[in-house]
Amino acid sequence: MQFGIFKVCLVVVTAIVNHPLLFPNENATLPEEQIIQKMKDREESLKAEQMHLEQMFSSAVTKEKREEEEASQSTEASEDEPPWDFWSALSMVIFLMIEIWRQDFQEGNAQASTKEEDDLPFLGNNCQGVSLPNKAVLAIFYEQYIRVTTHDAVRTREFVEGFADDLLEALRSVCNRDEDMEVEDSMCIGSMYENWRVKKPLTCDLIVPFAPPEPYQFRCQPWISSHSISPDKQGCGTIQVIGPDDVSRACVCDRTKLGEDMLCLLHNPTTNKTKVSRDIDLLCSKNTDFLDTNQVMKWFQSAVTKAWGRISHKYDFDLAFSHLDAPGALRVKFRSGKIINFNITPVVQFEDSDLYLVSHFPSSPRPHDSNIQWALSFAIYEKRFLKDISKKLPVNSCHLSCLQIVSFLHSKQCHITGSSGLTTYHLKTVLLHLLLSRQFSDWDVVMLEERLRDVFVMLEKCLLEKKLYHFMVGNPKLPHTVNIPENFHFAEPLNLFRSFVLDRDLYQKTLVMFYEMLKNATVLINEYSLRLPASSLNK
Repeated sequence: MQFGIFKVCLVVVTAIVNHPLLFPNENATLPEEQIIQKMKDREESLKAEQMHLEQMFSSAVTKEKREEEEASQSTEASEDEPPWDFWSALSMVIFLMIEIWRQDFQEGNAQASTKEEDDLPFLGNNCQGVSLPNKAVLAIFYEQYIRVTTHDAVRTREFVEGFADDLLEALRSVCNRDEDMEVEDSMCIGSMYENWRVKKPLTCDLIVPFAPPEPYQFRCQPWISSHSISPDKQGCGTIQVIGPDDVSRACVCDRTKLGEDMLCLLHNPTTNKTKVSRDIDLLCSKNTDFLDTNQVMKWFQSAVTKAWGRISHKYDFDLAFSHLDAPGALRVKFRSGKIINFNITPVVQFEDSDLYLVSHFPSSPRPHDSNIQWALSFAIYEKRFLKDISKKLPVNSCHLSCLQIVSFLHSKQCHITGSSGLTTYHLKTVLLHLLLSRQFSDWDVVMLEERLRDVFVMLEKCLLEKKLYHFMVGNPKLPHTVNIPENFHFAEPLNLFRSFVLDRDLYQKTLVMFYEMLKNATVLINEYSLRLPASSLNK
C-alpha cells in the first residue's frame, strides 16, 4: 500500500517538475524536439527506478513470509492491497488528466488572445509614426478653409439669434399661460458659439428652458455614475411633475416660524381655498408622473408651427422641420436657394444650476429607449470653461484651430467610411482634458502640429483602452471657477466609451474609421489647400 502511494506521488511530482507549461522559464529556450526527448529520457529513468524498487520490495516480502507469526497478517494485507497494475493505471490516469488540463488551458488562452486581437486589429500602430501635415501646410489650410468658414458662421449666428427670439415671442403669444408650458429665453450653445464649428451645413444650436404652469413644478432626478446605477442609465435622469399637494409638503414655511406680517406666497389663504380643477396636459408618460420626451417633442413642434403661422407674413423665406424626430430641428430656405439650419431644443433646468436635461440631441438618435429618460447637458459649463481658459492661453492660441482640424478630418472620413461610435463631442472632450494636462504656453500657434498629434495620441489611447471619461463628471482637475454642482464634481467618473465595451462590432468599426482618418489626414488637407505652393509640400 505504501509503495503504491509512493509511485503515484513520484509520477505527479515528476510531471509537475518537467512539464513545460508549469515551469515555462526553464524550458522556454529549448526547442520542442529537445523537450520531447528530455521527457522520454525521464520516462526511461522512472521505469528503471520502478523496477529497482519492485525488486527491493519483493525481497522484503519474501523475508517476512519466512516468519510464521507474521505469515497470516502478510497474507491478509496482500489480499487487501490492489494489484501492481492498479497503481500503474492510476499513475497513467493522473498523468493524462494533467495533459488534458494543459490542452484546455492552452486552448482557453488561445481563444482569449484571439478575441483580444480581434478587438484590437490595429494594435501596434502608433500615432507617433503617422505622417501628419507640417506647420506650413496646416497654416495655409487654416487660412484658406477654416477661417473662411468662421466668417460665414458669424453671419449665420446673427440671423439665427434674431429670428429665434422673434419665433419664441410668437410662441408665447399663442400659448395659454394658465394651461400650457411656459417658455423662457433661448441660450446659445455648441460648436458654433464656441468658435470651432467647420462641418457644413453650418448649424446653430439653441436650448429653450420650459416650466409647467403654476402651481405645478418639475423635480429633476439626475443619475450619475455609481455602482447602483446600470451603465445604460449613467449620464441621464428623469423629470417628475410635482402637483400642488406635493409642493406643499416640501415648502420651508412648514418648518419655519414666519412673522405675523409675513405671508407665504405659495400657501396664502387664497391658494389654500382654491382647488385646481382644470384639465392640464402636463406631458407625462402614460400612468406616471414623469415627463415624457415624445410628448414634449409633439407639444413643442405644434407650438412652433402655430408661432410661425403668426409671423410668417413678416419674412420672405420658408420655414420647415428638417428632422421630424427632433423637437425643433428647423430649416430656413430663402428665395435664392440658400439654406440655414438651426436647432431649438426644449430643456428642463436642474435646480438653480446651469445643468439641463435634454429630451433629444439634434440630428442624432435618442441615446436611450425609455421615453422618461432625459440626457444631461453640460453645454453651458463647457462653453464657460473654454471662455475662461482662453484668457490664460497665448493670444494666438491653437487649441480651437486644433479642434477644428480634427473635426474637419472626422467629418470627411465619416462621409467616406460612414458614421461610427466616434463623435465630435468625443473629440471635444479629448481637447478639454489636454487643456488641463499641458502648460498654457504649449498652446501657442507655432505648436499646432505638436498639439494636433497630442490629440490623436490621446484619442488612440482612449480607444484602445475603451475609456474616455466625461470632462465635467468626477474630474478632480476641474477648476472651481466652473462652479459645477458638488454632487457631479465629486461623483465617480463617467466613461463615454462604455458603448464600445458592450458593442464589439461598433468598436471595431470605430477603430477602422479612426486609423483610416489618420492615414488620409495629409491627403485631405492638401486637397483643400488649393493655392498651397509646391515648395511648402516638400518641407
